[in-house]
Amino acid sequence: MCDESPEIKEEPVEIKEEEPEAEFDSFVSHVETTQEESYLKTEDASDDDVPLVSNNTRTKRSAESEDDDNTPLAKKKIKKEKGKKKRKVDSEEEEEEDFKPAKKKTVKKPKVQNETQEETTSPRKRKKEEDEHEVWKWWEEEKKPDGVKWSYLEHKGPVFAPAYEPLPPNVKFFYDENYLLFLGKEMSLSEETEEVATFYARMLDHDYTTKEAFNTNFFKDWRKVMTSKEKEKITDLKKCNFKQMHAYFQQKSEERKAMTKEEKKVIKDKNEELVNEYGFCIIDGHKEKIGNFRIEPPGLFRGRGEHPKMGMLKKRVNPEDVLINCSKDSKIPEPPPGHKWKEIRHDNTVTWLASWTENVQGQVKYVMLNPSSKLKGEKDWQKYETARKLASSIDKIRREYREDWKSKEMRIRQRAVALYFIDILALRAGNEKDEDQADTVGCCSLRVEHITLHNEKDGKEFVVAFDFLGKDSIRYYNEVPVEKRVFKNLQLFMEGKKGSDDLFDRLNTTILNKHLNELMEGLTAKVFRTYNASWTLQQQLKELTDPDSSLPEKLLSYNRANRAVAILCNHQRSIPKSHQKSMDNLKGKITAKREAIEECEKQYKYAKKDAKNGSAKEKIVADKMKKKLEKLKEQLTKLEVQETDREENKTIALGTSKLNYLDPRITVAWCKKFNVPIEKVYNKTHRQKFRWAIDMAGPDFVF
Repeated sequence: MCDESPEIKEEPVEIKEEEPEAEFDSFVSHVETTQEESYLKTEDASDDDVPLVSNNTRTKRSAESEDDDNTPLAKKKIKKEKGKKKRKVDSEEEEEEDFKPAKKKTVKKPKVQNETQEETTSPRKRKKEEDEHEVWKWWEEEKKPDGVKWSYLEHKGPVFAPAYEPLPPNVKFFYDENYLLFLGKEMSLSEETEEVATFYARMLDHDYTTKEAFNTNFFKDWRKVMTSKEKEKITDLKKCNFKQMHAYFQQKSEERKAMTKEEKKVIKDKNEELVNEYGFCIIDGHKEKIGNFRIEPPGLFRGRGEHPKMGMLKKRVNPEDVLINCSKDSKIPEPPPGHKWKEIRHDNTVTWLASWTENVQGQVKYVMLNPSSKLKGEKDWQKYETARKLASSIDKIRREYREDWKSKEMRIRQRAVALYFIDILALRAGNEKDEDQADTVGCCSLRVEHITLHNEKDGKEFVVAFDFLGKDSIRYYNEVPVEKRVFKNLQLFMEGKKGSDDLFDRLNTTILNKHLNELMEGLTAKVFRTYNASWTLQQQLKELTDPDSSLPEKLLSYNRANRAVAILCNHQRSIPKSHQKSMDNLKGKITAKREAIEECEKQYKYAKKDAKNGSAKEKIVADKMKKKLEKLKEQLTKLEVQETDREENKTIALGTSKLNYLDPRITVAWCKKFNVPIEKVYNKTHRQKFRWAIDMAGPDFVF
């Protein structure tokens, strides 16, 4: 038995739910995608900052997809055409589907007399009925004692990455000792050395392999697994030739893409069997889905931004590294043959099912329940209730920190100014970083070099310009007019300091959060962020929503309110590569629609004239033409609203705030009040996660 690890109580990391296509890809090749966080999300991320839509392989849904945040969330339609395969439609095509004239009804074949009702029910309908039947309305049950998460927990443990499959004999590695040979000399590698080499070979055409830190770290870790003979010979990464390996993996990727429908189905069926066996647990008599039961395969660490550890080897996780948590009276998960667990615990005060420590940053990772589970839902509910509690105390807290700006103690002044920034700008608190971590900062860890003071700028007085790398190495740049006393305090804090010195040198997140908890039980810097995000959404919805507007216009209002929150929280994204093409297509449809309206207006003009003194038939024609014109104008409005929404949203990520910072009851209440189908705002993942809010919140809910 290995040494016991320290007690684990915190649960900052959740493992993502897989999407069908990602399940297929990950099953086919456990290491094809070596992106950091391919199975888990941990770095600088709290439980609530983890995007839900991502899956365990950082789904191959392209980053340039417009579906991320700015397209309608309603389930996409599938159009069937006789003699053709089904095809998915994009959001614009979906709009058009609604406007096409209905096809003539086909005569249905008579049912076989012996056919039962169950047999005639479509699989999709049966699945929907099953899902509805299995909903656990835990929010209607009596709460457990404080600290107790469950009474009974049983599961089968995690699934480990498949063993390494050596390359075929015809795929060679070459090493050129003297730079004289075109390919270099063929060199045979030991299995462990070859496996690590394949991690690098897969990334040969990636930007990472051009970075000095990545190459240095990789080569250093690669040499650690080499045999003494290999280590003696391979002394320079620049002399290594991985091109045949790289070509081999590209070929395998193309072969997977070219698989027949039948071949894909075989693999998918096997994967579903695995999900059915390991993807669920029993908790307090209910079957709950596990967020992700697969342990991340070995690979190369990437990190975010210019992470100093990029390129380091992420080692294979074995059962001997894993702690299991379950009930004493449950069936204990069995480790793979020939192995044993590091430890088995029966701790009902935590929500994780399995945990281990990854080797690169020493972070603890967890197997946890799906975001739609009771444990996750309860945590969300409590988070938003705490933020609502802050809403009733915020005025008092603001008065107090404003008074503290005048304190005789420097530490109190610094704390008060930092709290002002966290409150007004929704800045993250920021944690102290070690030298080997990415240089990202939050409010408490700001340095003098991160702010610039302007007595006057663009006609505004007392402007503070912030410029630093925040979470995920995303640049935060903001020019903010502040109150005069805040400005003067910042000048005082900066006196005699160098750019690399701490701005708040007498403050850290521990001190700040301790003070916040004294102001209100459970209050942390993050609660401010949740409160301000939810409050902003509610106020924006009040201002932007016109009860008499059309459904597309209401949805645009919602997205604009959500966008205001995303801007506040600095949820940025790069412009998708497909954005311009998508916009051009949309503009083309708008132009075509306007031309159709112009032609229809002419036809209606003549029809109207004919109907004035014409027959009943001519009046019917005119009436139909009028309805057609109204429908075309309605379609044009939809397309124009969509164009506006996409353009405004091209650099803003709406998903993060919607999933993690906005009390879902605000959205549910708005939908119910203005007769907006919840499916238009929340996709399936959202609806599963926020079942409790959808069931509880009425149209009059106020945050």
